[in-house]
Parts: sequence; C-alpha cells; structure tokens
Amino acid sequence: MARTLKLPMDGGCRCGRVRLRISAPPLLTMACHCTGCQRMSASAYSLSAAIPTEGFAVIQGETALGGLHGSSRHHFCAYCMTWIFTKAEGLDWFVNLRPTMLDDAGWFRPFVETMTSEKLPWAATPAAHSFEKFPAMEDYERLTKAFAADPTA
Repeated sequence: MARTLKLPMDGGCRCGRVRLRISAPPLLTMACHCTGCQRMSASAYSLSAAIPTEGFAVIQGETALGGLHGSSRHHFCAYCMTWIFTKAEGLDWFVNLRPTMLDDAGWFRPFVETMTSEKLPWAATPAAHSFEKFPAMEDYERLTKAFAADPTA
C-alpha cells in the first residue's frame, strides 16, 4: 500500500489539549519492541515516524517530560499524559512522533522494527527491515534512502 500522507496534517493527544502539525513527510517509520517502549506504550511495541524538526510544531497546549528523563526527552500531554513525541539528545534534526497522534494515521506502516531481541513472542509487524538491537548510526542513511525510494513504505 502506497503512502497517502496529505500535508500539512494535524493531530493531538487523547484529551485534545495538545495539538500538533506536521508539514514534512517522515524520514523513516519504525516500531520499537524494547521493554521500555512496551511499558511506556502499554503495548507490544511503540510506533514512531521520524519527522524533520522544521516540519513539526506543537500548535496548541503544553507538553511535560515523562519516561526516564534521560538523553531522550519523551513529551506527554501535561493533562491526559498521552505520549506524543520524543526528542533524542544530539539528534536535533528530527522528532520521533507517535504517528497515531495524527488525526489520520491510516497511512502509517513501520518500515523498520528495532529491538526484536526483546519483543513479545507473538508480536509481529510488516516492517521491511528488522534489527535485534538498534541499527548502527551509519545504517540510518541507507534506511532513510530505502524508505524514500520504496513506494509501498
């Protein structure tokens, strides 16, 4: 299924107090199976779309930091505590958006899955690329190029 992401696209948290807008397509889409993401999402894995920083904006409301408060800054709605996006220290060129926060998430499909060494035995995704841990930093250029070139991604 080809991506049918119509930009700009708005979204928000569960209660609607925080609203966001993306105006650039994702660089990559992912599912993470690590136990930290399992616990933060209360699910088998977390989903993310790496949105270029200049194509992402919080247009209403306030976020609060959650998670471990470490090098990755997990932003939640300050009221309903919905996990909305993550900013990783030193990787200022993108925001990891939880794509189900968008008003239309039907276009989303993970292209990469990470931390499969920690995945639940029954958890499966349609990801084209799978990694037992996180990909090496040098792999991301290849993955983003493959994602951009794949009409089914």
